[in-house]
Amino acid sequence: MTKALNKRERLPESADMFDRLDQWFGNWTAAPWRRTWDTSWHDVERLLRVEEFQEDGTLVVRADLPGIDPDKDVELTVANGMLHIDAERHEEEKTEKRGYVRQELRYGEYHRSLPMPDGISPSDISAQYHDGILEVRVPTPATPEPKQIPIKH
Repeated sequence: MTKALNKRERLPESADMFDRLDQWFGNWTAAPWRRTWDTSWHDVERLLRVEEFQEDGTLVVRADLPGIDPDKDVELTVANGMLHIDAERHEEEKTEKRGYVRQELRYGEYHRSLPMPDGISPSDISAQYHDGILEVRVPTPATPEPKQIPIKH
């Protein structure tokens, strides 16, 4: 058995740099924390924060909407198997003291669309707003048991 060393040709530095960039970009796009395709960088702040969980056969969705009047500023709809939450915030704070005036305006639109389970009836969905939290309850229909079909010979 002969041992031989082969001289490896070194790549130019620029090629190595591009390989590292390709690898970094590939890792970044696979990262779970990256933004999703349907939101641009500036839209992320307008995305409603929600939590979803199952409770006694009911899907519960809670959306963080502090400082919003649910009667005037929130629209909740169901269409094409999706629950759509649209909200708009208008806040104005003005402080006048001796020697200065401070005025702060906070406004914006917030949107979130969430898939609903198959077979739901929009008339069964209920929603309530309390302490800045919108809670939507969706009774989930029972999943039918699979039925075995006999094969004829």
